[in-house]
Amino acid sequence: MSVRKLKPVTPGQRFRVVNGYDAITTDKPEKSLLAPKKRSGGRNASGRMTMRYKGGGHKKRYRIIDFKRDRHGIPATVSTIEYDPNRSAFIALVSYQDGEKRYVIAQNGLKVGQNIVSGESVAPEVGNAMKLANIPLGTVISCIELHPGQGAVLARSAGAFAQLMARDGKYATVKLPSGETRMILQQCMATVGAVSNSDHQLIVGGKAGRSRWLGRRPRTRPVAMNPVDHPMGGGEGRASGGHPRSRNGIPAKGYRTRDKNKASSQFIIERRKK
Repeated sequence: MSVRKLKPVTPGQRFRVVNGYDAITTDKPEKSLLAPKKRSGGRNASGRMTMRYKGGGHKKRYRIIDFKRDRHGIPATVSTIEYDPNRSAFIALVSYQDGEKRYVIAQNGLKVGQNIVSGESVAPEVGNAMKLANIPLGTVISCIELHPGQGAVLARSAGAFAQLMARDGKYATVKLPSGETRMILQQCMATVGAVSNSDHQLIVGGKAGRSRWLGRRPRTRPVAMNPVDHPMGGGEGRASGGHPRSRNGIPAKGYRTRDKNKASSQFIIERRKK
């Protein structure tokens, strides 16, 4: 994986940093694993805008991803590594011996022609999925379930990884990408290795239009609004806006909003970094 800095032949390319895409092997997705993706533009069923600064963007089709990895004990061969417009990570098209094809999140170092497998007694190699109970301690993992059979929900974005720290009783202790350390049932599945495309964080759009291609509309600063529109609006001249807070008046930048009585708090050993 690499990034390229473009020559400043236009103002929009002066600061642009693009992905080298040297890990990508094809630009044509598998048709049978595509689904239409409807866009709301931030509107709800009544047509009212409930989410600001969304809309437009290039048309996309959804790639159906196998987050459950539930074909246990059946090896699959990596056919291609592909770009997915719906996520920051790359995806891999895998082919099973009976001809079935599936998309999975590609791990760092996954190569075309490599065999991956999920199940109880498989080797802890990159791309293989297994239960936390069977993964050696200290292993770097990603695509982790929170409930057995649910499918991966944690550490799925580009470059993300967690680490299996310990096991005690029916729970495993996992250090998550946020810095949080929490207990997860050992029967939950995880994939060995970090997620691909770790250079994603180095990419620079270079111009406002690139955000529009991604469906992001211009965002108005709260201090530029009127008092009727935002708690930080109004004031004579360039007023700083007072205490940072959301549109609903909830303080930002350090104010804890997590429910003290949340059920999952009992599984969190150490909170994420402030």
